[in-house]
Amino acid sequence: MDKSKLKLQKTHDYSAVKEPKLVVVFIHGIASDSSTFDKSLHYLEGVKSLNDVRFVTFDLLGSGKSLKSDELNYSYSEQLEALHNSIEKLGVGNTPLVLIGHSMGTLIVTRYAETYKGSVSHLILISPPIYTEKDLDNPAFAAGMKVFQDAVSVRNHEVVEEKSFKNSISKIVMNRRNYAVLAGIKITTVLIYGVQDRFIGVYNVPHLLKENPNITTIKTEGLHGVSRDKYTKLTGVLEGILHA
Repeated sequence: MDKSKLKLQKTHDYSAVKEPKLVVVFIHGIASDSSTFDKSLHYLEGVKSLNDVRFVTFDLLGSGKSLKSDELNYSYSEQLEALHNSIEKLGVGNTPLVLIGHSMGTLIVTRYAETYKGSVSHLILISPPIYTEKDLDNPAFAAGMKVFQDAVSVRNHEVVEEKSFKNSISKIVMNRRNYAVLAGIKITTVLIYGVQDRFIGVYNVPHLLKENPNITTIKTEGLHGVSRDKYTKLTGVLEGILHA
């Protein structure tokens, strides 16, 4: 397999105008696919103030309609390579690019912005896992992740390939550089999360904000999913980017 030719399956591409002023790409989380954003897109594409935005979604490797193969390791490098090739194919040109991720998708878009410097205008991170190395070294944390892995693996086999799910946890979600990459990101980043979310390490948010002044937060009362309390917040964020 020539991994330099990896690409993601595009599942949605819409703009109300021929020449949009902003391109927004959505990347879903683990054990899921791009349908995560169906309600978000239905809402956002009905907002007149966002008519100048082009909205695009992809399925990650191993998920939904994208490639599933025993030759893949479902690592950061493969997902980033495929995402980059897919974004290049969009023909964005000089139009500002915003990446929106949910859960594990936030790790991928943040790493993408670090890897392909200058290519991304803004990041919007919905329910990002904010795990420090201290968390990863905690036996109780590891036990909790094992419970999560066992529970999700059983009920999502039709959405995500099993190897993809397991390797995504070990190679991406549990990657020891994740916190440092987020703490060092240089572009404007908005973090949207529910204060009741048990999966993201809410207790690490205050420290992260002290380390990186490029990050701002929007809190909601919701949990982990891309629910209405979160996707309605995107309107104001995208309007601000359009008018900046």
